[in-house]
Amino acid sequence: MPSLSVKLDSGLFVTDLCLREIGEKGGRSVYALVQPLIYVTRSGERITVPERFQTDLASVPRVPIAWLLWGDRAHREAVLHDYLYRIDAVPAVGFMEANRLFLEAMASRGVPAHIRWPMFAGVVFGGAFSYRKLTVGHQFFEASEVIL
Repeated sequence: MPSLSVKLDSGLFVTDLCLREIGEKGGRSVYALVQPLIYVTRSGERITVPERFQTDLASVPRVPIAWLLWGDRAHREAVLHDYLYRIDAVPAVGFMEANRLFLEAMASRGVPAHIRWPMFAGVVFGGAFSYRKLTVGHQFFEASEVIL
């Protein structure tokens, strides 16, 4: 994996998040990337989430207080995190490293501490149920059902 020759003070999303809503499964909207999402870590490693990658963004429980405080936030970071949880993500990272990169990415984009730390705790304590369960190419909706 190519990396930058210098370390960054924080991570950096090199591309914008471009998503298209493609449907709903189990009461959650599902999105597909319209273009790759590229993130460069503090250590200079480049992570590319591929075009057409399907995600449900952050899996914040739909409990009113939790959703009010942490729902509908950190979308770029959630896509990166979903990708890193997949079996065949490149780079292959461990459970805690994926969570740490989620936290790093939120900090790099200025997500306030009172938002990012509870979201980090949520993935640490609840993420084990979805870690390494799906492949990068997993489709909640088949490509023939999706027009990008």
